[in-house]
Amino acid sequence: MKVRVDPERCQGHTLCAMIAPKAFQLDDIDGHSSAVSEDVPADREEQVREAAQSCPERAIQLF
Repeated sequence: MKVRVDPERCQGHTLCAMIAPKAFQLDDIDGHSSAVSEDVPADREEQVREAAQSCPERAIQLF
């Protein structure tokens, strides 16, 4: 599985980083999220799916 965060949609709610801290990193200035790596390790897929479902802006894209 792969993951991306749409920077135009992300509003910096930080839920993704709270749910999957090893998969998402937050910008120090505005708190916007980005994926640590586009490739999600198998042992983190469930957390990343939960983070994507929890994003109020639907900024996380899984493929």
